[in-house]
Amino acid sequence: MNKQLSVGLAVLALAASLTGCGGGTGTSPTTAAPETTTASPATTASESATATDAATVDLKTASSSAGNIVVDGKGMSVYYYTKDVKDSGKSNCIGPCLVAWPPVITTNDTPKVEGVTGKVGTITTADGKKQVTVEGMPVYLWEKDKDPGDVTGQGVGNVWYLVAPDGKMIK
Repeated sequence: MNKQLSVGLAVLALAASLTGCGGGTGTSPTTAAPETTTASPATTASESATATDAATVDLKTASSSAGNIVVDGKGMSVYYYTKDVKDSGKSNCIGPCLVAWPPVITTNDTPKVEGVTGKVGTITTADGKKQVTVEGMPVYLWEKDKDPGDVTGQGVGNVWYLVAPDGKMIK
């Protein structure tokens, strides 16, 4: 009986030590945090919904040195490539072009927009993602725009132009 008791205790001790190392469940043990007197402000459901909605907006508008323009959800300027063909369902920016001019990608079947009045849709990229379109033209970002409000891609190679909220090309 003592042998069974000591084997049982050994198994229990082993299980306890494995749990303490985070074994088995992939989680580590937690200890109760001491109570604090600092309280954080409460967030209402509508504030949470607004923050979530803002994070999922694919395109919106912003003021820039070129006037009101379309930007992505992070505020980065969006461009048209004049070698793309309206309503063709494809992008003509391939290979190294896509490194310098990454497509604006969405996970939404219908891109979410704020302030954009041009018709917004999607096309499927070569790798199966959804590229956002405005007025039937794929839209892109410019790798050299580093901060929201940058418009350094405007007029590059005489083929890259900013997108106006109504979907027109800003030249």
